[in-house]
Amino acid sequence: MTPLSEQEIIRREKLQELEKLGINPYPAEEYPVNNTAANIKALYTEETKDQFQDVCLAGRIMTVRDMGKAAFVKIQDHTTQIQLYIRRDDISNGEDKTMFDTVFKKLLDLGDIIGVKGYAFITKTGELSIHVTKLDILAKSIRPLPVVREKEGEVFDAVTDPEFKYRQRYVDLIVNPQVKDVFIKRTLILKTIRDFYNEMGYLEVETPILQPIPGGAAARPFTTHHNALDIPLYLRIANELYLKRLIVGGFEGVYEFAKDFRNEGMDRTHNPEFTVMEMYAAYKDYEWMMRTTETLLEKIAIALHGTTEVQVGEKTINFKAPFRRISMYDAILEHTGIDVSAMDEEQLRATCNQLGIHVKPSMGKGKLIDEIFGEKCEAYYVQPTFIIDYPVEMSPLTKKHRSKPGLVERFELMVNGKELANAYSELNDPIDQRARFEEQLQLMERGDDEAMYIDYDFLRALEYGMPPTSGIGIGIDRLTMIMTNQPSIQDVLFFPQMKPEKMA
Repeated sequence: MTPLSEQEIIRREKLQELEKLGINPYPAEEYPVNNTAANIKALYTEETKDQFQDVCLAGRIMTVRDMGKAAFVKIQDHTTQIQLYIRRDDISNGEDKTMFDTVFKKLLDLGDIIGVKGYAFITKTGELSIHVTKLDILAKSIRPLPVVREKEGEVFDAVTDPEFKYRQRYVDLIVNPQVKDVFIKRTLILKTIRDFYNEMGYLEVETPILQPIPGGAAARPFTTHHNALDIPLYLRIANELYLKRLIVGGFEGVYEFAKDFRNEGMDRTHNPEFTVMEMYAAYKDYEWMMRTTETLLEKIAIALHGTTEVQVGEKTINFKAPFRRISMYDAILEHTGIDVSAMDEEQLRATCNQLGIHVKPSMGKGKLIDEIFGEKCEAYYVQPTFIIDYPVEMSPLTKKHRSKPGLVERFELMVNGKELANAYSELNDPIDQRARFEEQLQLMERGDDEAMYIDYDFLRALEYGMPPTSGIGIGIDRLTMIMTNQPSIQDVLFFPQMKPEKMA
């Protein structure tokens, strides 16, 4: 066990002193909060002050200014901070000044959670405050918070260490309240998407996270074992094949906010556990999906910012529809000067060597083209751009292009140099789908550990007949990064994956 610091020892001693005074530092009963700091600050005026003569607030002590027989305290509730004015005679019972002189002045610390009752007023210096008439201890903090000082609106000693922020997010949220705004906006993004699809009459559903076959994407899965059935199971890498089964079953449109898991590297845009919204609509194609997607993203930008323009670092990204469209082959030609459209696998491998792109022997034609695009083109697409019409080898679940041999009807939406969404005219020919799966099996046998498994039950579902369908997956974490101007995926996840903490 880690030795206690001096401050931690002192706080534990204070905890015991409170208990000796008959005060429960962790009371169980409901506390009758009837207002918030933000609401009082927003609505209090000379005309409305009568509405704030009996307020009850609860929050965490952030600062204390001791004035002798009175004190100014700032508490922080879930909305913001507000000042309290606490006088000895107001919170003490008659001649017994223990509540102020001992409990408040000696046994309370920064970080303690208190409840107060009183009335709002404006101090002589013009600051809205709560004149406290009763004070209650709701939770004693026995570990000190990092000290963050503020003077004339400028913050000093802010907690910025990523290791601390991500591992102890609960502290980050307390001492850096602006962090909370990112997650409030993330929730607004989800709400906007839900409202958009619900208005279209589509159904939000849930599909299995533990799957017998990790299908629907090219990725390495996490593997576990089910003891009762004595079978391996996989954390899902995508929910696509289950959602398509529901389209076979007769739903017009379904969508799901899915936690997916991929046993791959971690960096500022990748976390092994991530959130994807996948949606599938019957009797639609990828052209319809492009129009629908740009309309959705335009709505999200306006919902968060009141405009289609979003600031991302030093760039201004405009989500005003329509977005630019360019084929993958044309994108590679645009940024390398090389036409790869008619190349076979060996020619593509030679082109990668020419361009200085490291490739593995296990990579097939589709992976090689993907590597060229990722290394030489992706970063240039800052403004929202649909990269369309992919080679058939890259897209084993996608319908062949209606007019361009060798291509499929697929798009990826690129924003700020990264993929934000991936969508298809879904393959619904069960014979073609079986052949594509078998090609993936050959890649797996060559050593490609991201090749797709064959899902025979999904093939059986297609054999019953799936209507023409379009589907899309949108990365919610990356979308939140862009919409909230955050440089790292760890900044938009409450609890990102980290290396195990070294505990004494």
